[in-house]
Amino acid sequence: MILPRYRIDASTIQGAGNGLYVEESINAGRIITAPDAIDQTYNLDELLAKPEHMYASARWFENQYTMSPDWPDECYINHSFEPTGLWHLGFVFASRDLPAGTEITVDYRHLLPPGQAEDFIDTATGERIIGLPWHESLTTTTRALARVLDNASLSD
Repeated sequence: MILPRYRIDASTIQGAGNGLYVEESINAGRIITAPDAIDQTYNLDELLAKPEHMYASARWFENQYTMSPDWPDECYINHSFEPTGLWHLGFVFASRDLPAGTEITVDYRHLLPPGQAEDFIDTATGERIIGLPWHESLTTTTRALARVLDNASLSD
C-alpha cells in the first residue's frame, strides 16, 4: 500500500521505464509504502525453482521473499545507490525530506537474494547491483533508519 498521494510517470532514470512519484511533500522518516495483503513468503529455493517469478519477488527477511504475481504500483519504485526511500523489512521510509514531485527510489541490493546481480546496472554510477547478505542488509538499513529518525521532526 502506498500511503501518500502519488502518480506513475516516466522515470528520470535512463532506461527505467516508469517511476513512482509522490504528489505531496513527505518528511524524512515517514512511511511511503507499507506491506498489505502478504499472505505467504517463499524461501529462495522455492523462487529459484520458478525463475519466471523472480522478477516480481523481493526479499522480506532472512531467506524469505514475497512475490507479486501482478504488477502493483509499488513495483514502479526504481533503483538508486542514493535513494529517496529507505527499504527496511518491507516498508519504504523517506530517506530525507522529499518535496512533491520526487521520484521514489530504493537500493535494490536490499531486495535481491545475496550475491544475485540485477540484469541492469546503476545508471548513475555504472556499477552492478548485487544483493547483499541478509545480516549486512539488515544492519545497514537499521542504522540508516535510526539516523533518519534521529534527525527527523516527526509529529504524531
